[in-house]
Amino acid sequence: MRKVFYLVLSLVIASCTSNKELQEKLAFIDVTKEYPEKKIELTDIADVSYLYLNSKNDDYLYKGSIDYVTENNIIVIDRSQNSVLFFSKEGNPKSHFNRRGQGSEEYRDAYSLMYDEANDEVFVSPDFSDHIMVYSSLGEFKRKINLPQTNVNGQMALFDDVSILVYDNTKLWKSIIQSNAPDIVQTIDSAFFLISKLDGTVLDYISLPNKNIDLSYTDLNSVFTSQVSYGRVRKSGDGLLLYNPESDTVFHYSKEKHLTPYMYKKPILSSQTPMTVMDICMDAGKYQFMAVYPYRETGKSPTPKYYMRNKATGELFRQKITLSDFKGKELYINPRLLNYYEHAYHFELDFAELEEAYYKNKLSGKLKELVASLLEDEESNNVFVFADFY
Repeated sequence: MRKVFYLVLSLVIASCTSNKELQEKLAFIDVTKEYPEKKIELTDIADVSYLYLNSKNDDYLYKGSIDYVTENNIIVIDRSQNSVLFFSKEGNPKSHFNRRGQGSEEYRDAYSLMYDEANDEVFVSPDFSDHIMVYSSLGEFKRKINLPQTNVNGQMALFDDVSILVYDNTKLWKSIIQSNAPDIVQTIDSAFFLISKLDGTVLDYISLPNKNIDLSYTDLNSVFTSQVSYGRVRKSGDGLLLYNPESDTVFHYSKEKHLTPYMYKKPILSSQTPMTVMDICMDAGKYQFMAVYPYRETGKSPTPKYYMRNKATGELFRQKITLSDFKGKELYINPRLLNYYEHAYHFELDFAELEEAYYKNKLSGKLKELVASLLEDEESNNVFVFADFY
């Protein structure tokens, strides 16, 4: 009996030691610390290019920004007309379509999209809907994918050749809206699951740790209740990063469907007042990028703080990213934005700001050349800075 006891005790100790060692190896951010700010030149950590989307043709006028990027395409949703516009990587128009309507092969609105370039399939998701419409890049209807339930402001990512990973926001949304929520039937009690790219059949459920912690905030008059739209799904090398901010830990979900801890925040939310919430992180090149949201003032949305971590040295610091072609300009990488590419990111520069900087001689290099070529246009679009991290 004594031998059995010592064996069990040894296994428990080994398990605890293993978990402790795993946690010690994981990247983390301690939000009680004041990390130093460090200036990083963008061209020192990424290949940088500038892009202007040519929309002189009326069919390619747009209100909005870049929604999706693949190896050879840049896709924009024109938010004024719900049109889908395709541009080349050089910014030249390629194709466009608008299938907005009430017909069986049309969408009510184009809230978000994903593009499978290999199969030329555009997955258009209307807001507050129970389906995804699939088209070619020319707008040819391919099929309708029925979701297992209405997806309220959810997040999705193309996972592999046969499936889409879905984060379903319904339960969280209903808890925030409470008594004012419309009657939405919730058939799946899981926030993360895989569905078939062909017909929406649920292929697998993914269980992440979660806590019953309210991350919402109200305005000063306690009339409006909202929550920061935290990133729940992000592409990464060999899979996806998945996250419940209530649980303080980001997980990696591999192509082989293995779920492992990737990064965590301390102290945990339940032991911290006031709350500071970590958003999902971004792994690109030599760095991990992250953001935290301190809930300091009642009645105000929390203001994020942006950090980056050197993966080789473990050094963690506040972001202060500069652009050598734009004197005095500071950039910040928000990891929950632009969930389309594993190692790339883009920034949008307001053209009015660029024009002013040009005449104040703050621009140089290729950015100055591009802005100079656009000054004669009465209404120029904004300019995009693409960073491909190495």
